[in-house]
Amino acid sequence: MADFVTIEAEARERAGKGAARATRREGKVPGVIYGARETPTLIALDPRTVMREITRSGWRSRLYEIALGGNGAKPTRALMRDVQFHPVTDRPEHVDFQRLAPGEPIRVAVAVTFLNEGISPGLKRGGVLNVIRHSVEVYADPEHVPNHFEIDLGGLDINDNVRWSNVKGTEGFRPTITDRDFVIATIAPPTKGAEPAAAEAVAAAAAPAAAAKAPAKK
Repeated sequence: MADFVTIEAEARERAGKGAARATRREGKVPGVIYGARETPTLIALDPRTVMREITRSGWRSRLYEIALGGNGAKPTRALMRDVQFHPVTDRPEHVDFQRLAPGEPIRVAVAVTFLNEGISPGLKRGGVLNVIRHSVEVYADPEHVPNHFEIDLGGLDINDNVRWSNVKGTEGFRPTITDRDFVIATIAPPTKGAEPAAAEAVAAAAAPAAAAKAPAKK
C-alpha cells in the first residue's frame, strides 16, 4: 500500500487571475486539482505547507490526500504536478495537482537508492559512481507507488553499469522509456587526479612493512 501525505486546503469559489490575486492577498497560495474526468476543484493552501513539501526531495512523486477543511468530503488523492513561483521573491504563487483515479495508472518519477557502495569492487579500486538517472519514470497503480527502487552495487566493478532490467522490485511497473534497456548508473574508471593519489596511498601503506623487513645497519 502506498503512503499518502495529508495536507489541509480550503475551497475557492472563483477562478481567474483576479480571484487568484485576492487569494494571495489573504496570505494563501491558490491551486487547482484537475484530472480523472472530473470538474477541476479550486483550492487555497497555506504557503508554509507548500514550502515544506517542495523543499523535501521527491515532491513530484509524493502522493497526497488533500483534505478540504470543513466540508466533510472524503480527501482527494493527488500528485503535485507543478508549482509556479514569483519571479522576484521565489515564493510559490500557484500549485497544480493531478487527481488520482482508482485503478487508473499514473506516470510518476520514482527515486533510486544505492546499496552496498562500501563493498563494490569497482568503487574500492577508486572507481566513481556515475548516476545518470536519480529517478525513473514509470506507470504505476496509485495504490502501489514505491517510495524508491533499490540498486545493489555490491558486485559491480569498474565499467559495469546498471540498466532497468537489473533493478530489483520493478515487477508490475512499466517504464515510460520502452525502446531500450536504459542505463541508470555506471561505475566509471578513476579520474586522472585520483590515480596518483591512490598510488601514493598504497606506497605509504607499504612503507612501514618494507622498513620492518630491511636489515638493520651495523
